[in-house]
Amino acid sequence: MSAIDDLPPLREVIATHQLSARKSLGQNFLLDLNLTAKIARQAGKLDECDVLEIGPGPGGLTRGLLSEGARRVLAVEKDSRCIPALQEIAAACPGRLEILEGDALEIDPLAHLTPPIRIAANLPYNVGTELLIRWLTPPEWPPFWQSLTLMFQREVVERIVARPGTKAYGRLAILAQWRAEARIAMSLPPGAFTPPPKVSSAVVHLTALPEPRYPANAKTLERVVAAAFNQRRKMLRAALRGLAPDIEDRLIAVGLRPTDRAEQVPLEGFCALARNLDG
Repeated sequence: MSAIDDLPPLREVIATHQLSARKSLGQNFLLDLNLTAKIARQAGKLDECDVLEIGPGPGGLTRGLLSEGARRVLAVEKDSRCIPALQEIAAACPGRLEILEGDALEIDPLAHLTPPIRIAANLPYNVGTELLIRWLTPPEWPPFWQSLTLMFQREVVERIVARPGTKAYGRLAILAQWRAEARIAMSLPPGAFTPPPKVSSAVVHLTALPEPRYPANAKTLERVVAAAFNQRRKMLRAALRGLAPDIEDRLIAVGLRPTDRAEQVPLEGFCALARNLDG
């Protein structure tokens, strides 16, 4: 039995440290260590990787990542109440868990990590999407991470993996699928959490591609996609009118129908239009 297995159950940890979940921090704790271990396994082979975890709370997923052999885990936690519980895990795994107290949106974790790096987290609901977009839009590609294994509300995960022609298809799908391979790894019901959220959750696994799926300038592509989906009920020729006076001709030139709507355009089509606009 490892030292991690000797740690008390998470319910006991929460009671000892009085860690009631706070809605203001987007907290919903996952207490089933079998589930947290299963999520950790979705992150892939970890023994040669450093793992960045955001919002570990009382440390359920942290234990899973360490039990699955992560070389090192860097846990970034904003809630100071959770730090003593995480320190107990660090004491059981000398040299393998570093804890940073602070806001994940303000901390640069790279000074504390050694490549190869994977990210695995049950992300707080209130910052999850913003963090994902940051990780998908670095100044240079490939990014610092090899893969992302992230828990979100099920609706967010469906938007990440959505295909053209569906209501969920939009900016998040294009952003994720342009530079990464995305798949739903597992689903979790509300009852798996304490307190239970009002919605179901899911884990998405994204693997960074060595280069974008289709050539395009990132800023131009984002501008095109934003314009198209900000007015997704409009035809492309109307929604994209502000990008170029001859937008209808440009759409035809890259094989897109001016009368289509944004959700009908595949990723390749948006990239082709971005290249056309860049001349």
